Amino acid sequence: MTKIAYIFPGQGSQTVGMGKDLYDNFPAARRIFEEADDALGFKLSEMCFAGMAEDLALTANTQPAILTVSIAAFRAMENEGFPAPNYVAGHSLGEYSALVAANAISFSDAVITVRKRGTYMQEAVAVGTGAMAAILGLDLKTIEDACREAADGQVCSPANINSPSQVVIAGNAEAIDRAIELLKERGAKRAIKLNVSAPFHCELMLPAQRRLATDLREINFSDLSVPIVENVSARENMDGEKVGEALIEQVSKPVRWAQSIENLIGNGLETFVEVGAGKILSGLVKQINRDVRCLNVEDSDSLRNTLETL
Repeated sequence: MTKIAYIFPGQGSQTVGMGKDLYDNFPAARRIFEEADDALGFKLSEMCFAGMAEDLALTANTQPAILTVSIAAFRAMENEGFPAPNYVAGHSLGEYSALVAANAISFSDAVITVRKRGTYMQEAVAVGTGAMAAILGLDLKTIEDACREAADGQVCSPANINSPSQVVIAGNAEAIDRAIELLKERGAKRAIKLNVSAPFHCELMLPAQRRLATDLREINFSDLSVPIVENVSARENMDGEKVGEALIEQVSKPVRWAQSIENLIGNGLETFVEVGAGKILSGLVKQINRDVRCLNVEDSDSLRNTLETL
């Protein structure tokens, strides 16, 4: 039997129109959008299907929107007879989608929590204070060394370790500028500032982490029905009692995506199905290992193609 992991995208995958095809074609997906609208008290569905791109790009909207599209796709897959995954994983915010899919948290609890998570992250750092940059074509140790040097009393550190050739760094805007110059000198193919609203997954997010911890500790997480490979440790977990603490830590710690995928492949995973908007994670998985199979489900066409392939 082929081993399958379902992987769930995070921020950056959003596009206006996402989820509309799922809503129109799958009653199970439609119910998820209706549940999100009810839980949040506004029409998130309309924002996804036909809203303004700048509204969807606000972190407090992006996070529940991406989660909702992922779970709508996942429910449609369940209804259409997809095989259960052997593992789940999610990139940053996507970890919440993975936990819903693994029955550790209800969808309504998750969508309300990630709405707050987005708000807290946005409010943790004044606009313009922080920055993130993507570094392409350099090894992690060189990037870590340059970040330490560039910090100079400020925050500057790896935030998303996405693949052997792609690392995103985060911190104070001035420190990120200094790091970009150092990393270009040290051979980075590209070092580009990202258009993001806050510096995620670094120490500047500690105020958001403290606020989110209060909310997460009020949620009763169940033991998982399938193991998740967590961002912070890159190790698998099925223990509901440990889930909340990993989500708390994740706010200010780097996303260890490359190591998570390498560990899954080491466990015999041959097929990855990206569940939700876009194909960003599929591209990263291919950068990590070209030999594995990557499929995706974001609308009725991709759902049917993936089901046939599986």
